[in-house]
Amino acid sequence: MNILVKLFGLAVSLGAGTLANKTLEGIWEKKTGKPAPKDGTDLNDSLPGVLVFAVVSAGVGAIVHVLTQRGTKSALARMKKTADEV
Repeated sequence: MNILVKLFGLAVSLGAGTLANKTLEGIWEKKTGKPAPKDGTDLNDSLPGVLVFAVVSAGVGAIVHVLTQRGTKSALARMKKTADEV
């Protein structure tokens, strides 16, 4: 059962990360009028724009990672607690 919760946590993490990335790209395009910079070597994208997108994207990724890890750990603790009660 423990492995199932961990696999579920991984799936949620991947899904949340993908959703956050797509949302961030959409917001970026809406605010700047240009697609999000995905290739740091593309000379058509400004360096400050690429750096800002990279920092914001990394921050969002870190937040998603922490929240999903904490959620998984909380679920495991609840499962262990209910298993001890039975």
